Amino acid sequence: MGARKRIRAEKLKEARKQECVARLRNVPTSPRKMRLVADMIRGMEVNKALDVLKFSTKEASRRVEKLLLSAIANWKEKNENVRLEDANLYIKEIYVDSGRILKRLRPAPQGRAHRIRKRSNHVTIKVESKIENQEN
Repeated sequence: MGARKRIRAEKLKEARKQECVARLRNVPTSPRKMRLVADMIRGMEVNKALDVLKFSTKEASRRVEKLLLSAIANWKEKNENVRLEDANLYIKEIYVDSGRILKRLRPAPQGRAHRIRKRSNHVTIKVESKIENQEN
C-alpha cells in the first residue's frame, strides 16, 4: 500500500471512530411507512428525537426509538471518556431501504387470484457528536 493510500485509509478510520451506526434489519413494516418516521427525526438532536418518537402515534416509531437507543449505546461504547451530556449527539443520517418481499396469493372473484406483497425494510441510523466536528 502506498503512502497516500495509507494516510487516506487512516483518516477514514479515524472518521469512522467518531460516528456510530445501528442497523435494524427485516422489519415487517412497509418502507414507505417507516420513512415517514425517519423523516420526522432526521438531523435532530438525540434527546429531542427520543421525545418525538416516544409521543408519536405511529407503530414504526417504537422500533426506531429502540434502534436510536442502540446507536446511543454504541456511541457510549466507543467514547468511554466523554460524557453523553457533553457530547451533544445528533442524528447524522437515517435511511430506510427496502428489504425482502414475501409474495402471497389472495383469492379473487371468478377464479382469479391477486398477488399480495408483504414488504419489509432495513433501517440504518448514524449518530455523531457535534463537539468532535467543531474540533476538526
